[in-house]
Amino acid sequence: MPTSDRGKYEVLQWLMFQMGGVGPMLGQAHHFRIYAPEKVPYGIERYTNEARRLYGVMDRQLAHHAYIAGKTYSIADIAIFPWLRSWSNQGIDWAEYPRLKEWFDTVGARPAVQRGCSVLADLRKPMQDDKKAMETLFGKTQYEKR
Repeated sequence: MPTSDRGKYEVLQWLMFQMGGVGPMLGQAHHFRIYAPEKVPYGIERYTNEARRLYGVMDRQLAHHAYIAGKTYSIADIAIFPWLRSWSNQGIDWAEYPRLKEWFDTVGARPAVQRGCSVLADLRKPMQDDKKAMETLFGKTQYEKR
């Protein structure tokens, strides 16, 4: 987090962008494109387009800055990066967002980010292959008291 007031608020602005836009909207894109038990064309189109819009906002921001909130790596970059790791599941073509792709590769090359991404990587599997998990998250089981 920067020490200047302006720097802090710029980072907080982009952190709120992640919390209010990137996370919820890309989560919906994942749901409708991958996990929904039935394909809903409206939902797929709506959230794929929103993902593209958000990627465009970030790509334009990076035309003027090395990192999402300015010239230094911050919590905004840390919060946004994991959501973009599933870019193909969101219907994204990196060729449309060259500055964001460069940022993504730069952040992804950081040793601490690589270590974080490797945590439990050997235990991850596509959720749609796990019927119990799919039922718990998206079926009637999600409403049961636990």
